[in-house]
Amino acid sequence: MRALLDDGLDELAAKTYEGFPLRMAVTAAVAALMTTLLPWQACAAFLAFQTVSESLCALASRRQYLGFKASPALRLAQLSTVLAGSISWMTLGALLWMSGAPAGAVCATVLWLSVIYFAQTNAYQSPLGFVVGGALPGAGMLAWVLLGPNPLDLPLLPVLGLLLLAFGFAIDGVMRTLAIRRKFEEAQARLRTSEIQYKVLADNITDVIALNDLDGRRRYMSPSIEATMGYSVEELFETSNFTFLHPEDSPWVRRELAELAEQSGEKTLQYRVLHKNGSALWVETNFGLITSAEGATQILSVSRQIDARKALETELVEARKRAEDAAAAKSDFLANMTHELRTPLNAIVGFSGILRRSPRLKAQDAHHSGLIHDASTTLLELVNSVLDFSRLEAGAVEVEARPFDPEAPVRAIAELLTEQAHARGLTLTVQTRGRIEPLLGDAARIRQVLLNFLSNAIKFTRQGGVSVTLIQEPADNDCGRMRVEVADTGIGVTQQQIEQLFERFTQADASVSRQYGGTGLGLAICKRIVELMGGTLGASSVPGEGSTFWFELVLPRTDALEEEVEAEPETLDLEAPLRLLVVEDVAVNRELIAALLHPFDVLIETAENGEQAIAKVRDQVFDLVLMDVQMPVMDGLTATRAIRALDLPRLRGLPIIAMTANVLPDQVQKCLDAGMDDHLGKPIETARLLAVLSEWPSRAHAAA
Repeated sequence: MRALLDDGLDELAAKTYEGFPLRMAVTAAVAALMTTLLPWQACAAFLAFQTVSESLCALASRRQYLGFKASPALRLAQLSTVLAGSISWMTLGALLWMSGAPAGAVCATVLWLSVIYFAQTNAYQSPLGFVVGGALPGAGMLAWVLLGPNPLDLPLLPVLGLLLLAFGFAIDGVMRTLAIRRKFEEAQARLRTSEIQYKVLADNITDVIALNDLDGRRRYMSPSIEATMGYSVEELFETSNFTFLHPEDSPWVRRELAELAEQSGEKTLQYRVLHKNGSALWVETNFGLITSAEGATQILSVSRQIDARKALETELVEARKRAEDAAAAKSDFLANMTHELRTPLNAIVGFSGILRRSPRLKAQDAHHSGLIHDASTTLLELVNSVLDFSRLEAGAVEVEARPFDPEAPVRAIAELLTEQAHARGLTLTVQTRGRIEPLLGDAARIRQVLLNFLSNAIKFTRQGGVSVTLIQEPADNDCGRMRVEVADTGIGVTQQQIEQLFERFTQADASVSRQYGGTGLGLAICKRIVELMGGTLGASSVPGEGSTFWFELVLPRTDALEEEVEAEPETLDLEAPLRLLVVEDVAVNRELIAALLHPFDVLIETAENGEQAIAKVRDQVFDLVLMDVQMPVMDGLTATRAIRALDLPRLRGLPIIAMTANVLPDQVQKCLDAGMDDHLGKPIETARLLAVLSEWPSRAHAAA
């Protein structure tokens, strides 16, 4: 009994809270209207009391409205506010009754009956609401009319009789609604029992059973759909039958079901549906036609998941997509890295090349300039290898087989890094063992590996020195075994760390990258280069004492080295001054081109972006255009297309040469596709630049 009473109080509180805004609006309107019959002070007092009462009622009933249980004290407080509010309304009616005006008596009667019928309306939701808000105030109303003042001397018998009759109608309405409610609750209880029994059966069926009209409207869906697709039955019933078909499968599944409706029979289809989380699920469904009790044709289907059958195929498709996405991301990275690294190298290589040829330099200064140029050239080779790392992994990089002296790359790299070692207070020595004979191999790749080994040795050594040892021994099939060891007295690493050093993006420990810098990519590149040449490499180390990194190659021996031919003087033979437009957004690159071509009869005009280039070729005559690709305002590709679209006869044969740090094969092809005639990669090689300036203007003149 106590539990039923508590539930009734909580139900009353929830419904009372829900009607709070409407009751306050009605209260304010009634108070305003009643100022025409009662003193405004009385109406204001009524409004103030109701505001406080309703506010306290809202505070006391909010917890139940949110679905929580309340304490006995909170329930009592809420019930008291409801009763106080009802008494306040009845009191307002009593004041109107005693006003002595006929309109006051009419309004009082209407007000009393309104409160009673309002409570009756809410009795369907809460029986206790009628008792507190209707029955008790109604009884008070009858007592007031019978025992209270009667200023108008109204005959009480008919008034009381009609009020009592209205009160009786309200009570009868309450009893009927409560009876209907009890029947409804009993029916709901029986339905819940039936649903529970059915749910035990339906929830243990893994297949999804569905019944749909031919137009796709759902009639039934087994609860197992939630475990399969993530949607509840209620969510699915808000959609049509074909809503969650995979977009690629929806058209043909609809066609198949349309044929089934025309031809009858059964069909089994395999298709995809969309899970609530967005993933695609493979299902196999048996479709059949049945006739409902009303004679309508419906589709009965039984579906089951078949992801296990499709798992391998799906995995292969997703793996291919991931590989394609990764390849695209790598290509984008390489493209950006190519441009960003080659742009500053263009200035370093170019100006150091100009500086070392200057006759004004002393011998030592010229030597230093040469070292800068050699170092920047070596750095360019390293950049090229980093950018080609994906090709190294894929085995797409080919090595050259040209005669070389094994001692030459060793001493060249050592000489390059000697000054760096001395600056750190280290010694750097080179020694050989065995008979050093010419071999056939890729000296540039060997220099790259040596550069990495020696740079690491110097970087990780604080005191002592670094030694490079070249060992050559005879091998089978008229080959020579070339072994290079780089030993240092540096920090050393553990054996466990050595096993990881040659993996990409890996260093001995996380602190190395912070203290010494580096990407952890160099040794991985070295490993792939050495393996590409058929060799092996490794390392040994003692923490705190030093490390030795080595690589070993077996290469064919050769009788003699190729004689080094001195490069012919770089010249530019021109019949007439060359009118050149340099389109380049970086000022130092424009200055470099001017410096490289200063000795020659070349008239240079510059533009900083594609828009300026278009304007200048439209207004001036040029023999050739050097066009950068990545520029602000308008890029070189867009500018080239625009120039080719200009309807000027003198521009039809104008050579446009890409001068860009974008040097990857697909980037070069994009330049040619845009209408450029040739490609000049950065860093700019003087010989290549002069060859382009000699070739293309003469070719254009011959074509003209």
